[in-house]
Amino acid sequence: MNRRKFLSYIGCSCCGMFLNSCATTPITERKQLKIISETKLNNQAAIIYEKIKKKEKLSNDTKTLNEILEIGKKMENSITEYFAQSEIADPTINFDWEYILIDNKKMKNAWCMPGGKIAVYTGILDVTKNTNGLAAVMGHEIAHAVAKHSVERASRSFVLNTGTQIVDILSGGKLSQVNRATGMNTVGLLSQLGIMNPFNRKQESEADYLGMIFSSLSGYDIRETPKIWERMKKLNKGKAPPEFMSTHPSAENRIKKINEWTNKIILEYPPI
Repeated sequence: MNRRKFLSYIGCSCCGMFLNSCATTPITERKQLKIISETKLNNQAAIIYEKIKKKEKLSNDTKTLNEILEIGKKMENSITEYFAQSEIADPTINFDWEYILIDNKKMKNAWCMPGGKIAVYTGILDVTKNTNGLAAVMGHEIAHAVAKHSVERASRSFVLNTGTQIVDILSGGKLSQVNRATGMNTVGLLSQLGIMNPFNRKQESEADYLGMIFSSLSGYDIRETPKIWERMKKLNKGKAPPEFMSTHPSAENRIKKINEWTNKIILEYPPI
């Protein structure tokens, strides 16, 4: 699922979720702004997940589903064990892990909602090709949930929207005048390109890094990871937007960083 679409589902209820919270991302220790309740976000994700299970066609490919379940269980255990050995609070302690395989060959995607609700589309199997490839994709999506990226993104969106409204009031409605004059949400677009998109790309890169760590800890060969993005790059040839307009890093930058990280991660995060 597109994460912006997921946040649109929950945006209307964000006002009741305020918490004063500053935190850091596990392992990378990047500072985070989190003022949205993780518990409420997880609960809402679980409700949406149930709706998706009823709406989408679930695959009857039990072999692939069992492979997904096996990879997921290994990652669950290795993540918990890693944080226990490191004497760090386990960020997945309140997760209610669940996995589904959605029968949709056109959708080359997978996602993990807050709280560990995971879906893999059959279309992504044409890209992953093998178990290590599937583990790389699942590790990336699980990393988003472990790093609480949805909580962080919802918090930033709330602050940005609130700040824009305050500036509009203090300026006597000049921002609204600009939007009316241009016939579009000009201020929102500039904020998206100048603030949210770069931040989202940072989260995606962080999920690449953490996902490789989780895959390595779980005993999978992360040298398969850049091959996935090479295959994805070929599939998306001519369709990918410029990086500054996208929430994801370009394939070239993604592959470059992954190759730079690989040996270090293999040495520092061996299988548990």
